[in-house]
This record gives sequence, C-alpha cells and structure tokens, in this order.
Amino acid sequence: MSVNQQAHTGPPYGQPQPGYQGYQQPAYGGQPLPAVPQSQYGAYNGPMPGYQQPVPPQGYFPSLGFPSKGSPVSLNSDTSSLAPNFIGSLRAPPTSGAPPPASGASLPSGHLAYSQFGHGDVQNGIPASAAPMQRPPASQPFLPGSAPTPVSQTSTFQQYGHPPASVQQLSNHMAGMTIGSTTASAPPPAGLGYGPPTSVPPVSGSFSATGSGLYTPYTASQGPPPTSVSQGLPLAQPPFPGQPISTQRLPTQVPGFAPPPSSTGIGLSSYPPTTGAPRPPTMPGPPLPGQTLAGPPASQPNHVSSPPPPPPSTMAGPHPGPPMSGLHGPPPPTHPPQPGYQMQQNGSFGQVRGPQPNYGGAYPGTPNYGSQPGPPPPPKRLDPDSIPSPIQVIEDDRSNRGSEPFVTGVRGQVPPLVTTNFLVKDQGNASPRYIRCTSYNIPCTSDMAKQSQVPLAAVIKPLATLPPEETLPYLVDHGESGPVRCNRCKAYMCPFMQFIEGGRRFQCCFCSCVTEVPPHYFQHLDHTGKRVDFYDRPELSLGSYEFLATVDYCKNNKFPTPPAFIFMIDVSYNAMKSGLVRLICEELKSLLDYLPREGNMEESAIRVGFVTYNKVLHFYNVKSSLAQPQMMVVSDVADMFVPLLDGFLVNVNESRTVIASLLDQIPEMFADTRETETVFAPVIQAGLEALKAAECAGKLFIFHTSLPIAEAPGKLKNRDDKKLINTDKEKTLFQPQTSFYNNLAKDCVAQGCCVDLFLFPNQYLDVATLGVVTYQTGGSIYKYAYFQLETDQDRFLNDLRRDVQKEVGFDAVMRVRTSTGIRATDFFGAFYMSNTTDVEMAGLDCDKTITVEFKHDDKLSEDSGALLQCALLYTSCAGQRRLRIHNLSLNCCTQLADLYRNCETDTLINYLAKYAYRGVLSSPVKTVRDALINQCAQILACYRKNCASPSSAGQLILPECMKLLPVYLNCVLKSDVLQPGPEVTTDDRAYIRQLVTSMDVAETNVFFYPRLLPLTKADVDSDSLPAAIRNSEERLSKGDIYLLENGLNIFVWVGVNVQQGLIQNLFGVSSFSQISNALSTLPVLENPFSKKVRSIIDMLQVQRSRYMKLIIVKQEDKLEMLFKHFLVEDKSLSGGASYVDFLCHMHKEIRQLLS
Repeated sequence: MSVNQQAHTGPPYGQPQPGYQGYQQPAYGGQPLPAVPQSQYGAYNGPMPGYQQPVPPQGYFPSLGFPSKGSPVSLNSDTSSLAPNFIGSLRAPPTSGAPPPASGASLPSGHLAYSQFGHGDVQNGIPASAAPMQRPPASQPFLPGSAPTPVSQTSTFQQYGHPPASVQQLSNHMAGMTIGSTTASAPPPAGLGYGPPTSVPPVSGSFSATGSGLYTPYTASQGPPPTSVSQGLPLAQPPFPGQPISTQRLPTQVPGFAPPPSSTGIGLSSYPPTTGAPRPPTMPGPPLPGQTLAGPPASQPNHVSSPPPPPPSTMAGPHPGPPMSGLHGPPPPTHPPQPGYQMQQNGSFGQVRGPQPNYGGAYPGTPNYGSQPGPPPPPKRLDPDSIPSPIQVIEDDRSNRGSEPFVTGVRGQVPPLVTTNFLVKDQGNASPRYIRCTSYNIPCTSDMAKQSQVPLAAVIKPLATLPPEETLPYLVDHGESGPVRCNRCKAYMCPFMQFIEGGRRFQCCFCSCVTEVPPHYFQHLDHTGKRVDFYDRPELSLGSYEFLATVDYCKNNKFPTPPAFIFMIDVSYNAMKSGLVRLICEELKSLLDYLPREGNMEESAIRVGFVTYNKVLHFYNVKSSLAQPQMMVVSDVADMFVPLLDGFLVNVNESRTVIASLLDQIPEMFADTRETETVFAPVIQAGLEALKAAECAGKLFIFHTSLPIAEAPGKLKNRDDKKLINTDKEKTLFQPQTSFYNNLAKDCVAQGCCVDLFLFPNQYLDVATLGVVTYQTGGSIYKYAYFQLETDQDRFLNDLRRDVQKEVGFDAVMRVRTSTGIRATDFFGAFYMSNTTDVEMAGLDCDKTITVEFKHDDKLSEDSGALLQCALLYTSCAGQRRLRIHNLSLNCCTQLADLYRNCETDTLINYLAKYAYRGVLSSPVKTVRDALINQCAQILACYRKNCASPSSAGQLILPECMKLLPVYLNCVLKSDVLQPGPEVTTDDRAYIRQLVTSMDVAETNVFFYPRLLPLTKADVDSDSLPAAIRNSEERLSKGDIYLLENGLNIFVWVGVNVQQGLIQNLFGVSSFSQISNALSTLPVLENPFSKKVRSIIDMLQVQRSRYMKLIIVKQEDKLEMLFKHFLVEDKSLSGGASYVDFLCHMHKEIRQLLS
C-alpha cells in the first residue's frame, strides 16, 4: 500500500462523518467508556497473521476511497505514459478533522490498548522546558471520506535559498518527495510550471470507470506493500510484478518556481486544516532570515489565496483545460458552508478568496485563473501531510482491530496496537498486556538477524493489571509435590509440552528432554494425542497462570511472613516550612485503611512502622497497649541499629488510636525546627535492619527534600555541572557519585526491602545517586520540584494513594527460558542481577516492565518456531509464595520479508529508548544518538535492499509496519536525556532516564509522541474523546483550546482568539487576559463544556500510572515554550530536527548505506 493515495472525497465541512461526533470511541488505553455496550462475541478463531481484506469492488475509484490493505497502489511520477483512468491530482472537499491518509489502510503491526497506568512521573516545577520527553499520542479517527491538509514546517536541511544537497533532488529542494509504493516511472519532462499536476484529458473525454484494475490486493504470502517516500527524480524502473500501475505526473521544477504538489495528491490544497481549525497565518512578503516558506499557502480560512493553475506557456503537453472537478463520479452534495469556511469546488483548486478577518490577504503575486505568474513564490518543501502520520496509523488500527477480541491461540500473531482498546482471550499464549515483542516472526539464523539489525526483544510486565472483563491468571495448587517441571532445563508445565507413550512421559518443548509424568499428574490421551483433562488444567490450555509454590521455593526453606510498610518522613526545615509533613500525616490517617490485601481478605496482612529524620533518626513505638506513642532517637547514624523490636511494626487495626495520636503529634513536635541538614543512607539502613529483625520483606516509603550533606555514611556533595554537557564527561552526570549506594542496594535486594522515594527538591538533589537503591530494588521514584501545597498537593496525594494501594510482589526472582536456538542475553529495567540469568527485585509492582533481549546461539526451524517462558517467583501481599508463568510462541522465518511484516514499532521504540538510556552511562551522548540513527538506517536499508521491489534511489521506501519508525525515533533523539534544552536540569535527566527504563509500551508511546486533542471539537453529548491531531504548531488554531498529555503532564493550551463564551465556560473568567496560569485543576462549573473537559482529563488520569500535572498555557505566554517542546513533529529549541527534516536525513543515511 502506498501512502500515496489520492485525497478522498468526503462529506463537506460540518457534515457528520461516520465515526466522529456521537460515535462511541473506545477509550485510549483500554478503559471502556461509559455507555458503550459490551458486545457479545460469538466463537471466534483469532485474527490470522495474514489478515487480509476483500478485493475492492469494480468501479472503485482511486480518489473516492482507500484501497484495502495491501493494495499495491503505486502512484508514481511517470509523465510519459499516463494510465487510461488517471485523473490527475483531484482534491477532496473540506472534511472535518480527519488526518492525512498517510497510511493506506489497516496496519498489520499490533498494539495493546488497555492502559495499565504508565509509570511516568509527573514533571515538577515549571522550569521552562524541563519537561519530560515526548511520546506518541492516541487517536484520530481516519475514515474513508477524510482528506489531508498541507502543512509547512521549518526545516533544518532546507533553509530557504540554499543549494540542493544532492543531485537526485529536484532543482533546489526535495520538491517532489512522493510517497507511494515502488513504482515504474520515467523522468518527467523539464519545463513544467508550478501549479497542480494535471493530467492529459482522455481522448474520449470521459474517464474509465473501472478503477478496480488498479488495486490488486496482496496475497497473505506477499504481505502489505511498503510505504515509499520518493525524493528527487524517480528513474524508470520495472513495476511490481504483474501489477497495473496507476501513474501520476510530477513535473520538475523550473528554477525559481515552486514545484507542484508531490505525487501523493496531497500538495497545496484547498480545504481547511484537518483539525477543522485555522492555523497561525503565514507571513506574506519575503521570508524572514532563517524562515522557510512553503510555496503558495493553501486556501484555508487563514491562508486566503489558492495556488494558481499553471499558465499555458509553461505546460508540457496539452493544456489541462478547466479544473477537473467532478470528473471522478458524481460530486458530493453541496451543503451550506460552516461560518468562516468558504465553499470549495469539488476536489479542485478554488478561486482566490477575499481576505477574512484576522488573517492576512492573498499571497503577494498570486494570479487569478488565466493570468500570468507574478513573482515566483519560494520553493515548496515536502508536505507534512504526505508523510506517514502516527494519528492515521493509530486510527486505522482501531477501526480494523478494535472490534474483535484478540484470541491468542495462534502462534506468532501480531497483537493490535497499544493505543487500540481490545479484549484478549487467552487460548495458550500470554496476553500482549503481559508480553509484547519487537517481532513476532524471528529470523532462523543469527546471520539473518545481524543482516536485518532488527533487535529481538520482549517487553514483559509480569503483574500487569487486566481490565475487569478479562480473567486474572488461575492459581493452580499441586500440593506438596509442587509444579511439574522438565528434569533438565526446569521449564514449567505449559501448553507446548508434548505428552508421549500414552501420557506416561512428556517431551520438553524447550530442551527436548523426556521426563516421567508424576503418578498424581497422570492422565490418558485422546485420539489427537491431547490429554483428556486439557481444558480443566490452566497450565495445559492457557498462556498465563500461577502455581502455589512449595516450601522448597522459599528463603531458608521457611514460608514467608506477610510484608511490612515503613513510612520514613524527612522533618527538616524545608519539609516543615512547605506544609509537607502535616499533609503526609493527615493523609496517612485515612490511607492506612487501604493497604493492599489478598482477594477476599477482610483486612490487609501488611504491618506498618514509622520513622522521622533530619540529621538523626526518630523511631516510634506504636504498640496497641500504649496510651501514647513513644519516640526513641538514634543519633549515631554511622552505625545504624533499630532501638526497639516489639511495637515498631504493628497491625493497623489493633494500633489505630496510637497511630492516629502519633500522626497528630509529628507536625507539632517539629514545628519550630531549625535543622536544615539531612542524612539519607542511614534512613534506608534503618528500614533494612527493621525488616531483617522482623524476618519479613517489605517496602520503605521515604519522603525526602534535600541533598544529604550531613556527616553520615552516603554523604553527598553538589557536583552539578552544566559545562559537562556535550563533553566526554557528560556520562558522569548519570552515574552515582559513590559506590556506597550500590552496595546498600545489594543488601536491600537480599532482604526483599524495596524502596519508594518521594522527592521534593528546591535545588540539585543528585537523583542519579539517590535513585540507585530505588532503581535496583524495583521501587518507584516520584519527584515534585519546588513543591507548593496549593498547586502540587493533589498530584502528590494521588500518587501516594496509588503507590500504597497497588499490587506488589515481594522478594521476586524472574527467569526467562527459551527454546533451543535463542537465549536471553540482556535485560533492562529496575532490578538487580547477581548472575547472568536471574532478575532479582525486592519488589515488583503492576506497572513495572522488564525488557529482555534475545540472541541466536543456534539455528531455529520454521516448523517448530521459538518459545519463551517467563517465570516469576514472588511473595504476595498476604505472604503467600507463588510462581507466575507466562508463555509465548513465535514464528521463525527464512525470508527477511516475513520478519519485516511482523514487527511492532512501538515495542521496538520502547527497546531502543531503553538501550540508548543505558548507553549514556558509559558513552558520550552524541555517540549514543549516532548509534541509534545508524541502527535504524540499517534496518530500513536492509528492507530496501532485500524486500522492496526495485525502484529509483530517490525513493524512501518504508516497511508497512515500520513506517512510523522515523518519526518515533526522532522523538527519542530529541528527548531531554539525549538532547536537553538549556532549562532541563541534571536531576530531570537522571529522573527521566530511570523512569523510562521500566515503562511499558503504552507509556513510552504517549511519552515520546504525546497525545494532542482539540477540546473545542469535543462532542459534549457523547462519551468519546475528540479526534487527536498531529503534534505540530501548524495544527493549532488561535481560536481553539487544545489538551496535550504525555503521561507526566497535561497541558491545556488556549489560543488568543478563543471565544469569550468558551473561556467563561471553562475557566469562569470573562476574558483571555484573566485566565490564571497558576491553576492546578480546572474550576468545577455547571455547564456542558466544563463537564466534558473535566471528564476527559479524569479519563486520561485514570489511564496513567502517575497523576499528571495540569499546566494551563496561554498562547504567546512565557509557558508556551515549555508546551512547544512537546510538539515533537516541529524543530526543537535544543536543536532537534523536525519530522520532515529527519525523514530526509534518514533517507540520506539509507542511500549512503545502499551505495
């Protein structure tokens, strides 16, 4: 499929589109929306890997609809021979809010929808762009009948007036970057003027109506065709084997003239922007220094003029005659235009319009029909609407794969995207909520894997939360004998084990060893060789399940006792003065009733303890028999011990009154403190010693405010140095400044002591060092810079509540086994490893992922495929020792095309980001960035060389399921860790580096490419979200309000021309100037718009693992720089390339590799 389809004709502006207003859209990330009825699914056999769609019917026009997935439409730039039914570059009428048709149809790559709350942390404070990195957003419905818009972007590589970078480019810029499948094409004749590409009128005067010959769907074996972005002059090449070619002319550019729209048929067009909102006006007249202008602006409400048709003198071939509107079937009905939008002709360029209020007049020198050209406009650059759009791909996947349940019975199925809301039915493979892979079809040999450079990795989230309509893993109890395992490799019984000899023995699917079936486990086989109790045993029929562990799986061969939570509160001057201590104590009074508990238990088995500290530590005896709590002070912090055993860790219900009394007294006891210095390592040591004495695992909740400079073990100095950025020593900023904390972390892991850290810094705190213990014990860090009670209290309390209540496994060990041929070689995440196979975590919660990379150690076979088994041994919050097992079977291939057809870009980006973020610990940041670009160029070059049909070197050809790799990779490269702006602090970078390392795929997706929603387009009467738009300033209109979320922050951006009524309804003030930037929540107002916006924000908050900070941004305000940092398709202030420029750069890299 090519990204090159003609724009579709859709209903005119303001007409309801199927699936927009009033359409119950699935919530992003899987929370079903209220009022969406659950459908009763019948028996369903699971989407098949080929996932074909029917052949389009006869009479299917290229400009009327999108071809079905896999139609090799090759719109190319041939001008010498035009197909009989070629209809030129027709334009769709305005459509409401649809994204560009950057991807043909459905996406084969799969993704998980249900958002298991991400673990991004909310960015604190508002240092100008100290915000976390970007991440792909959720959604924008794409339906047949929606059309793209042109957009111009500033460019790094294409500054106005510079000479061309390469010979293949059209005269001075990559003018005709066509996006289409590999095509047959001849060099176009020189000397064509500017204006739309037009077609030679057919001899008969009418167009053939049988468009079906153009779209021959691929067979399953061929897979979807590539997306190709052609750049420069395509050379003549043989077409796809046995395919008719639909051609489209791409005239070359006369020096000094803007080239015509690129061959996608998406160039300068005459319909309003996709968001349905005007853009900031372009500037008529000469470009400012460093400003790139993009050809004559399209006729949109704010760009009043239309591009002129080519004057006769510059045309090659017959004069095109009048604009070809209506030649492709009946014109759509004309509806009265919406206010502010001019009527437009059906699909053709409209006349020059008169100026509209608030927008500049016509582009200088734009002629009317038939007139001679005025001064030449600046050269046109690559149209952002003609390159692959994340919004479009997400929407396509939702519409194609959101309605059917994902049944896991088939080997090597690519799941739906993480942004699609879908139901999973476990039939033998683990749900994608637990495991996602970079590819579901892996190369049979290591040579093939090296050639493709596609990393083979799995992102595993062993304790992931499931939506309510899916079943939790069953708990299997085999009694004292424990789970049945392979004698040799110790793999656990699973659906892929083969029973032989009438069921008396089984052959291991991982190592092929034959093991006796224990007598108590014996069962007869049916006529197919399956055990007759197959469906009664979860371990034989399901991909995920749990075993109750026997005493052999426990430390010191003793069953564990229930874990403990210890709350350790900094009571130094900063913490007291900000009101933090009082806030924590008030919250704990009620929060202790919500400690995690096992399924049907009436109360939690977890015991609690309390410590406060500054330069010394205060322990509290809260034994239930006491009338008042007792405090014991330990001032010898160099040799930490716990001064009391009995009464330190207690049951909440038994000691309720004593605990309440203590929490009332703490803020009073330290109210007048003058102590500003704090210790840190002794606090962790104290918690560790308390858990050792109680012989249990547990978690420390530490609330800390400043760099620990008091004399004590683990004392730190301020080593923050911005001058190290972009030097070889920059890596030291990410490394701990002492090895003390690494050793402490090792002791904590051995005891099962997990550390969660809540930081409230007003200056440098050295997150890189303080976070070591948290990171290696599997804990979480939360950071609230410049904490202020009135603005940050909600966010902190929501984070604390969720952190205390969420499901956690303690004293966890995870091992990943694989079938012969591959093995796990590398691991990424928050854990500790004392050997090469076991991932150890003092605590593992439902939000944490472990990413595992696999390498070949032998050949694989296509018949048997490859198997993974992830086994997690952990202690539940009730003190029960359990094994959770996840199994996954993958296909193996001998053809590279099969590998590229079954990749998952979101998982690939998750892996690449983690790989790069670990790389900065040992290499200069520039080296890490270059390695990322190089690896992705190699992945795409290998595809081009071995899988794509021959085509000109001027074309960029992307595999269908990797067409978003460039845009997402650019977001990773521009992130604060790899390319910080001047306002990003060292602590922010260290904090984000640690956060991303244990994020799941849904979280990195929205983190790197944030979700941008036009709030003013929201339907107040439906539960659905407004359709998302692309992350670029070009897409914003001054008259609208937008919401941007990235998992850590929610920005509400208000344009300067927003109607007074909307401002009144949302903010409760009468004008733009009265809106306060200091709001941390929107006022609760009784009107439909306010209710709708607040419900959207609540819906987004529920989907994320951290409570996102709300930031109100007024257009042209100082905070706008921070907001623009997240418009990731644009050029960044810190020097990051725009999406368009990066695509050109990647193309150059690929061509260098190929030559």
